[in-house]
Amino acid sequence: MTFEFTPAVPPDRDLDGTLGIKLDRIDDDGTIHATLAIEDRVRQPYGVVHGGAYAAMAESMASAGTFVSVHQDGKIALGLSNNTQFLRSGTQGTVHGTGVPIHRGRTTWVWDITLSDDDERVLAVSRVTIAVRDAK
Repeated sequence: MTFEFTPAVPPDRDLDGTLGIKLDRIDDDGTIHATLAIEDRVRQPYGVVHGGAYAAMAESMASAGTFVSVHQDGKIALGLSNNTQFLRSGTQGTVHGTGVPIHRGRTTWVWDITLSDDDERVLAVSRVTIAVRDAK
């Protein structure tokens, strides 16, 4: 899916760019896929992925997945709620995210996001609510 969008912050300087979150694709059913390389910039002092990196990845995925569906109507997508549960420590490799929209409303969307490691072990799960608002 392609569309025109001029971000207020260049992609290499926004949070996704800083952390290295890569939005890989959105399937026809709306499922979004993303990856995050596990590097020192996303680790906490004990050497494992910081919980904030998981939460940021989940919210970025849900926001982007919502935005691609609502932008043509002059709308934007803004994080409203993010409940992330940390289940396993990621230490190396890549975090793989899969997000499924479970509610696509006029003013809110709700997403279930699963974040896994290279061996498909679930590292974290998130329920993210996105507000849909006028772009103006």
